[in-house]
Parts: sequence; C-alpha cells; structure tokens
Amino acid sequence: MILTIILLIAGFILLIKGADWLVHGASALAKKHHVSDMVIGLTIVAFGTSTPELVVNSLASVQSHADIVYGNILGSNVVNLFLILGIVGVIAPFTVKSTTIRKEMPISILAVALIWILSNQLLSFQQNILSRFDGLILLLFFFLFLVYIFRQMKRDKMNAEPIKDEHLPGWKIWGLIIIGLAGLITGGKLVVDSAVKIAVALSVSEKVIGLTIVAIGTSLPELVTSVVAALKRNSDIALGNVIGSNIFNVLLILATSALIRPVHFNPEFNFEIYLLAVGTTLLFVSMFTGTKKKLDRWEAAILLIIYLAYTGWLIAKEI
Repeated sequence: MILTIILLIAGFILLIKGADWLVHGASALAKKHHVSDMVIGLTIVAFGTSTPELVVNSLASVQSHADIVYGNILGSNVVNLFLILGIVGVIAPFTVKSTTIRKEMPISILAVALIWILSNQLLSFQQNILSRFDGLILLLFFFLFLVYIFRQMKRDKMNAEPIKDEHLPGWKIWGLIIIGLAGLITGGKLVVDSAVKIAVALSVSEKVIGLTIVAIGTSLPELVTSVVAALKRNSDIALGNVIGSNIFNVLLILATSALIRPVHFNPEFNFEIYLLAVGTTLLFVSMFTGTKKKLDRWEAAILLIIYLAYTGWLIAKEI
C-alpha cells in the first residue's frame, strides 16, 4: 500500500509538470503559426489530455468491462464540465469568444445527444448495445469536427496580424509538447492504476469506480492543464481543452471502444447523460446571464456545487 501511495504522488508530480510544459509549448505553437489558442486547445491539447481515457477505455473494451468504458467517458465528461470548469472559473473568471458560443458549445451538446440516441438504440432494434456500426457513426461526426477545425485554422491564418515577438525554435516547441504529453500520459496511468488498486481494496463497485476514481484519474491531465492555463491567463486553452476533450471522449474514444468490441450499455448511465445535457446547456445559458460572454465566479461556483452534490449522491448510494 505504501508503494501504491508513492506511485500516486509521483503520478501527480508528472501531471503537474507535464501540463505546464504542454501549455507553454501549445501557446508558443499557436503564436508561431498564427493559429488561435482556442483551436490549439480544441486539438493538440484536448487530444493529449484525452490520451489516458483512450488507453483506459481500449483496455477496458478488450477485457469486456463495459461499465468502466461508459463510466470513464461519462464520468470524465462530468468532471470536465462541472469540476474543472468550476475550479477554473472560481480561480479566474474568463471571457468566452462568440465563435465558441455559436459553434463549439453546440457541437458539444450534439455529442451528448448522439451518445444518448446510439446507446439507447433509439434508431435500431438492438437492446442497449453500442455496436461497431454505432462506433462508425461517431467516427463520422468526429471527422466532420476535424474538418470544421481545419477550416477554422485557415481562417485564423488569413486574419492573423503579424507578430513581432521572437518565437521559440520549432524543436523546443515540439520538445515541450511531446515531453508534456509524455508526462501527462505516464502520470495519468500511475494515478489511475494506483487509485483503482485502492478502490478495489475498499470493495467499491465497477460502475462507481468508473464514474469517480477512473474518471477523475483520467481527467487529471485536463484538470491540471486547464488550471495552469487559467493561472497563466490563457482562458482559450483552458476552455478549448475542456470542450475539445468532451468531444474527443465521445466521438473518438467511445467510438474506438465500440469498434474494438461492441459495448453493453447499462441504462443507469442515462442519468449521467442527462446531467451532461443539463450542464452543457447551463454553460451555454451562462454566456447570456451576468456578464455576457463570460463565465462569472458565481456561475462557476454553481457548476462546482452540482459536481460535489452528484459525487455525494454516488457515494451515498454505495453505503
């Protein structure tokens, strides 16, 4: 148990340093190529911080742990939306760009709708199975998302103003990004493995392990990266990371899990899907309440309180 705790602490250290390097490198890359921080957050940073979910879900799918597959994805998205944005918004309330409100947030809501429709098999006769065909549908929407991002990058370059700052050399930028990602992946795996061992020793159900320990563990890269970005006053990377990760988790990672092996859907997970739908809608509405186009501190606090209440409810059910 002592060794497990030591590995857990080592994982946290790797996560913190990895996040710092990744944010630094990603910001430098955005400036060098005249690409917005939001696009970098939605792509490189979001994919990098979602890698732990991809690793965990691929293994869980191969081993037929369906509740871990769904629990990790839905739990991670709940953590991203309520816990991470709640913490980031309380630390440093941030302004949200109009394009994010009009485009990225609706895409995130669409991802939630897709997972609900396909998982409950509302368009077929199969019973609560996310099939390989469903996985292909999710991948198709992921491809369309990438097309949108690519077009956004072209617009950013066309509208970019010349930057006079000296840039970091290319090798150093990519070195920071790669080392940062390696730190996040390694740290995330250490934290998840250690946390699961502790949870299993305490006889907690697989569903709750997926929604809490594994979900929080695999979301630690997003949490640390977004907090570091917020402290550096880079709200676009912080928000882009969260929204991008939620889209990646559903359209890419859940799709990959279904392609590896069709995944049984436990209808009890519908509660988390509804929670995500409500939370994403609340985030969208918050852009028009209080200070417009800004997540105010009190709005972020509401997200945080909802997450704490939800976690308390999950734990109470197990007692």
